[in-house]
Amino acid sequence: MRILHTSDWHIGRTFHGHSTLPALREVLEALTATVAERRIDVVAIAGDVFDSATPSGESFDVLTATLGGLRDAGARVVMTSGNHDSASRLGFQAAFAAAAGIHVRTRVEQHDVPVEIDGVDFYGIPYLEPSLIRHRYPGETLRTQADAVSFAMRGIRDALRGPSVVLSHCFAAGVEASDVEREIRAGGLDVVPLSAFDGPDYVALGHIHGRSMLSPRVRYSGAPLHYSFAEAAKPRGGWLVDLDAGAEATEWIDLPVPRALSVITGTLDELLTDDRFDAQRDDWVSAILTDTSRPIDAMRKLQTRFPWCATLDHRPAETSGDGASNYAERVKAKSDPEIIAGFLEHVRGGDGPTPEEERLIADVIGEHAGDEAAA
Repeated sequence: MRILHTSDWHIGRTFHGHSTLPALREVLEALTATVAERRIDVVAIAGDVFDSATPSGESFDVLTATLGGLRDAGARVVMTSGNHDSASRLGFQAAFAAAAGIHVRTRVEQHDVPVEIDGVDFYGIPYLEPSLIRHRYPGETLRTQADAVSFAMRGIRDALRGPSVVLSHCFAAGVEASDVEREIRAGGLDVVPLSAFDGPDYVALGHIHGRSMLSPRVRYSGAPLHYSFAEAAKPRGGWLVDLDAGAEATEWIDLPVPRALSVITGTLDELLTDDRFDAQRDDWVSAILTDTSRPIDAMRKLQTRFPWCATLDHRPAETSGDGASNYAERVKAKSDPEIIAGFLEHVRGGDGPTPEEERLIADVIGEHAGDEAAA
């Protein structure tokens, strides 16, 4: 059997205020074309199908069109819910969808009930929030997600009867999360040990947006689209698994990147004029400005050269003053004009008031002093 492992579609997510639906639609159409070209039997989607528990109508349209395209391409579909999904909404009319070859597993009590496809059992573990499921299993200790996933996997191992694939949406030990993975708590309480996934022939994981191989048979596919500049260097695609040949027979399938992401660094003048940045004109751009003072109207100016500049960060190459002293210490025993001049120097990365600003400061302080004397 040939399986395509994908996850974290996050249909409906925005990227710095811009809709990602057109780009995601393009990528999912390419995924569907790959399914037809490579004669893939099953597409396994390991959670976070939607980005919101209340997806828009347009988001549902994208999912419906993609699932229809996958079925037309000859594949059946197995998918689970992630922490971003509403299990009840994603699983609505799951029984009817199953009749069409689209199997949706969002109910925790179904975790050890396989979907049998051509002699291979698929087990779907939805995102398991311990506080929401422990009342169902009063005899189990379910304090962490590690407890919950380990419990679900014990049930699956007891039910194994032949070739098997598990889908799970969780944070497994051995991967590094980026800034877009949510609900990963400090202290490692939600880290699921790799040993929890012993047993199945292949484990398709979701929740982490970059591809990762924890073992030859336990992998993350990552998201099909870049959702953060932290992911800029990570490829987008999915794992193609030929199960008959063993889980080691796994191939990475690249998906197109509709618009590349670039992080560029320099002074505003350098970013606006230097030829070495020509290649980034049509990219999503995150600009890091190294000017001593924060330039005025920098974003508007950058967007004249980089129309898709999405973020701006000011990181001066040099700062003045003793970094060990705080602002309160620096203003002690100073006059009001000196305090204001020092504040301007502090927030401007070393540039104090101009002569015109000094005159304005003196006028305001003098006026205030006169008001206090007359009171």
